[in-house]
Formats: sequence, C-alpha cells, structure tokens
Amino acid sequence: MTLVSVSDAKTSFSKLINRAAYGRERIVLTSHGQPKAALVSMDDLRRLEELEDAQAVSDALAEHERGETITLAELEAELSEATSALRG
Repeated sequence: MTLVSVSDAKTSFSKLINRAAYGRERIVLTSHGQPKAALVSMDDLRRLEELEDAQAVSDALAEHERGETITLAELEAELSEATSALRG
C-alpha cells in the first residue's frame, strides 16, 4: 500500500490510476497526513463488493436463525425508501 498526499495526486493522477489499474497497487490518498480515500483496481473493487454481498447474506441468515425477520410489507417499504434515496 502506497500513501500519496492529495496535493501530490493532483499532479500525477493518470500515473496513479495506471499504477492501481495495471500494477495492482493500492494507493491511499491522504490529506494533512490522514487517510481520506483509496485508488484500487476494478478487480479489487469487485472483490470488495463480493465480500460485502457475502457478509450481507451471512448477516441475514444469522438474523433469520435468531428469529429476527420482517414482513414483506416492511421489506417493500425499506426497498422503496432506499430506491428513493438513490434517485436523490
């Protein structure tokens, strides 16, 4: 993992993108010495999303096993709310 300040990243953004995309390097962007964001390859992003999806399934199964279920109407309301939030 490589640390790069936001100000340095501004001058070499294309190079950093290529390092992440093709060199499979994970680049952490910092501001005032604090990590703020990261540049990762699309493969890394896909793996992260797959892990998040697997964790969500695992959490849902655990909730079901504990008897923590919701009604279909509650699920539809949550999905509607989430969809509205995504659309802005």
